[in-house]
Amino acid sequence: MLLAELTILKHIAYIVIVLSIVIAIFIIGTKFVLGTTNPVYVVSSGSMIPTLNVGDLVIIQHSNNNSSSSSSSFNNLKVGDIIVFKSYGVTRTGQHLTIVHRVAAIRMDIHSNRIIRTKGDANPISIPLVDYPIIEKNYIGKVVYVIPKLGIIPLTSDRTLIYVIIGSIIIIIILAYNFRKRRRENKREPML
Repeated sequence: MLLAELTILKHIAYIVIVLSIVIAIFIIGTKFVLGTTNPVYVVSSGSMIPTLNVGDLVIIQHSNNNSSSSSSSFNNLKVGDIIVFKSYGVTRTGQHLTIVHRVAAIRMDIHSNRIIRTKGDANPISIPLVDYPIIEKNYIGKVVYVIPKLGIIPLTSDRTLIYVIIGSIIIIIILAYNFRKRRRENKREPML
């Protein structure tokens, strides 16, 4: 019995090490591939219902103007794209809000710089200083993927916690599967 417990502990340690490496590679890889230090955001309001719901996890891509051929660069955004940006205006505490809304209109200023106006799908109109003006320095990235309801778990600003929770869930699923499998195998073995 002691030998079986040691074997199980070795398997658990091996799984934890492998999953930790996989999660680290995922974090570094997504940051590199998606061109942003924080590619994951959680939808925290109902302004984009029915397209996005509270608690949905959105993955964004951002490309600098140096790579203007990328569809996620500010200069290549088009009406209908869903983007993440910092509001132009600030709250009473002096903070810019992080918003996920759809591009509603694109204009040019007198210097030929793009100015974007957005709107939440559930909002009747665009909100001044929140939805517009969006200039390049406010732009964070374009939404490229949505994972429904996964953001409900962390609802925190610490993105590392999101990855730890996802990894923990995977580990628990694997351990439960292995435990049930070994239990079934032990029931089949004849007693001496």
